[in-house]
Amino acid sequence: VREYTKQRLQNGELEDQEIEIEVEEQAVSSMQIFSPAGLEEMGFNMQDFLGNIFPAKKTKRRMTVAEARRVLTYQEAEKLVEPSDIAREALVRVEESGIVFLDELDKVAGREAGHGPEVSREGVQRDILPIVEGSTVMTKYGPVDTSHILFIAAGAFHVSKPSDLIPELQGRFPLRVELNNLNEDDFARILVEPQNSLVKQYTALLATEGVELSFTKEAVREIAMLARQVNERSENIGARRLYTLMERLLEELSFHAPDLGEQKVKIDVEYVRKQLKDVVEDQDLSRYML
Repeated sequence: VREYTKQRLQNGELEDQEIEIEVEEQAVSSMQIFSPAGLEEMGFNMQDFLGNIFPAKKTKRRMTVAEARRVLTYQEAEKLVEPSDIAREALVRVEESGIVFLDELDKVAGREAGHGPEVSREGVQRDILPIVEGSTVMTKYGPVDTSHILFIAAGAFHVSKPSDLIPELQGRFPLRVELNNLNEDDFARILVEPQNSLVKQYTALLATEGVELSFTKEAVREIAMLARQVNERSENIGARRLYTLMERLLEELSFHAPDLGEQKVKIDVEYVRKQLKDVVEDQDLSRYML
């Protein structure tokens, strides 16, 4: 019987069976620890230190075999690794191969508005500057030298421009690349290719109501073309435009989906043009399509 059960377990035939196992749970202290400011950044976490004093207690829990396998695998893996070794290796990898992406840098660039210096924006730039130039930053796991970390900054720079940044910060980003606006091909690929693309999301969402949704290639191209047109006529917000267009396109279908039952719905070019006709033709309406 033991061998038979073992064989079934290895074959995955018992994954949904409920069993009772002992799980180690760290004793939770009722005390709230308030350590001096900056102590965690020196590599010493008071809460973790006191948490290790209390022994782990074992409690019995009921769960499926699949869940129990994940829990037990995690517990055994914790016994095989040394946290200090992991932290040490992580610090080395961060210092030697780390990449930091600074998005929306244009938001802290000064604007030529003629109302005096932008103190707050310039202050943020000067706070960023030492880290980009190379300095030692104290973290929970120890000091990190940022000298060899790759910093990549990006921004729209519609209102401001890179030259509005302070000269010291400009000098730390010698390579500049200007990206092209998204075209119809880009929008079409964004709609279908990513793992969590909008088409896949809405297909899965309506599937919960029993509606089997599908899009023709022509419909996807039409949505991409409309997104480009609205971006050209109003503010160009890139691929974000697809969110509102898709929501408007499937608004009526999503509302009536619970009443449709088990149905197959195909989104074609005619359906796209019918649902989004007002958005594209009405300039005032398209202006507010975020």
